[in-house]
Amino acid sequence: MSTAPHTADTTEAGTAADAPIVGLVMGSDSDWPVMEAAAEALAEFGIPFEADVVSAHRMPTEMIRYGQSAHERGLRVIIAGAGGAAHLPGMLASVTPLPVIGVPVPLKTLDGMDSLLSIVQMPAGVPVATVSIGGARNAGLLAVRMLASGTDAYARQLRADLLDFAQELNDVATRKGANLRQKVGEVFADGNVTVRSSQKDSQKDSQKDSQKGSH
Repeated sequence: MSTAPHTADTTEAGTAADAPIVGLVMGSDSDWPVMEAAAEALAEFGIPFEADVVSAHRMPTEMIRYGQSAHERGLRVIIAGAGGAAHLPGMLASVTPLPVIGVPVPLKTLDGMDSLLSIVQMPAGVPVATVSIGGARNAGLLAVRMLASGTDAYARQLRADLLDFAQELNDVATRKGANLRQKVGEVFADGNVTVRSSQKDSQKDSQKDSQKGSH
């Protein structure tokens, strides 16, 4: 992870093996508790990234410079999170050829719906891939998938890692299903639940009808 200020001449693309290839930016440091989940997802797959505050409204010049220079510095995907009037993802998408993933950050007012609509309603020609409100982890995972779509050895390794990750998700869900089936079986086993008398009579009548039909 890079912690240096991100100017156009900070890092030349390809100068180091751990040079960031994903830019993780947000409108304020108050967005970090949400955006940290994206950083964690990238770190899980060993993807080098940089993180910074680039406000579309308070730092417009720096924001445009960041977007314009991102591909020259070796970045391949940008994840941008913002709340309220969340213009950061769209503005970055308008000045970079890189894919931009927008994360609507929920605020107390409107609970993130304003952020979501600000990011997702982009004009034709300026796409922003938008995840759910507060869905920073999925943004990180989507960035991994984008990087895995290439044809080089790095992309192939990421695809293998993603397949392993999918199997882990499957295993967790399978265990949850087994635990639930066991719990339901124990709770609703014969004798553990009091059946209403009307239901008992109905069950008896049904059994009698079944026996008659078998003769």
